[in-house]
Amino acid sequence: MDNFKKKKAPNIKLRFNILTGIIYGLGVVLLLGLANLQIVNGSTYRENSNTRLTRESTLYAARGNILDRNGTYLATSEMTFSLELYKTKLETEALNETILRVINTLEQNGDTYTDTFPVAIEPLRFDFSSEERKNTWLKKYNFEPEATPEDVLNYFKDKYEIEKEDIKEIRKIISVRYRITSEGYSATKSLTISNSISRKSALIFDEQSDKYPGIDVATSSKRQYPNGSLSSHILRIL
Repeated sequence: MDNFKKKKAPNIKLRFNILTGIIYGLGVVLLLGLANLQIVNGSTYRENSNTRLTRESTLYAARGNILDRNGTYLATSEMTFSLELYKTKLETEALNETILRVINTLEQNGDTYTDTFPVAIEPLRFDFSSEERKNTWLKKYNFEPEATPEDVLNYFKDKYEIEKEDIKEIRKIISVRYRITSEGYSATKSLTISNSISRKSALIFDEQSDKYPGIDVATSSKRQYPNGSLSSHILRIL
């Protein structure tokens, strides 16, 4: 019996040591995983979390219709749609392709978009209200006074790493990338591409959202006055 106890004791000790080693090993793995989550990739996960949790949208309730005693509409409300772009993890090439796809969709449906880039291409020219404003803008971007519209277009093409060769496509991508640079956007603060798009475009962007990463359609209500200025000073406060 004594011999049996002596043989059993080392076995128990060995098992205890193995179990202890496994527990310590699991602890090390968990600590490494925690370090990876909080230190190595902490900022990335934090940004993704903020995107999901803190993006806010203001929804305005539609105002009711106003009719006179004969049933004639004096004031109505119409649903409107705006197009917004949020920052995502897209690579530059994918971002440029998305922008081009968005602009082409808007144009195909007869919608307009905000464009502040001061170079037109039909014909190729600077689009400034005065020579003074042109020179000020050229100086801001470190261009020489004799820089041509083509020089400027090529500069921004390289700056935004646009790989297209069609000048119209290049110009469309620049129009949005230029506003991103000038006005900024983030995962929680959008850049409004268009203040008013058609219902058809809104449905396309909603139903095919996987083709338009970062794009969001915001809805709002717009007041309409069928009779123009008739009693407008009263109707506008109702």
